[in-house]
Amino acid sequence: MPKVILRADVKGLGKRGDIVDVADGFARNYLVPRSLAMPAAAGTVAQAASMRRARDLRDAKDRSAAETIARELVTKTVTISAKSHGEKLFGSVGSAEIADAIAKQTGVTLERRQVNLSEPLKTLGAHEVSVRLHSDVQFSVNVEIVSA
Repeated sequence: MPKVILRADVKGLGKRGDIVDVADGFARNYLVPRSLAMPAAAGTVAQAASMRRARDLRDAKDRSAAETIARELVTKTVTISAKSHGEKLFGSVGSAEIADAIAKQTGVTLERRQVNLSEPLKTLGAHEVSVRLHSDVQFSVNVEIVSA
């Protein structure tokens, strides 16, 4: 099994700058031709260390930005207007609608995949919705669904 240095994040294998053991065919036929990895030689180990340092700095900067956004959003309540009959909604409110409402009401742009819902919201009232901005930063946002 050869050792390779990852040049990009590879899901299920590692992150940029990691030195990993992979099967010979996987390295030769997939990772190296796609420039996802390079063979780990004596001179390239120092290059891998510099890639890891750069990744750690970028990760720390991203984490601090995510924590700043989390402190801002955790105190706010996002209101979404939806058609309803009694307590039930006609349809539902999904993660895309919640991300759009957060962007309109707070100015913080989120991707819908950062809003974690086990299932769409189908009732009026207050709901706590989990948001994950970074692998280390997860918090709850209060969402109030009102009748339109």
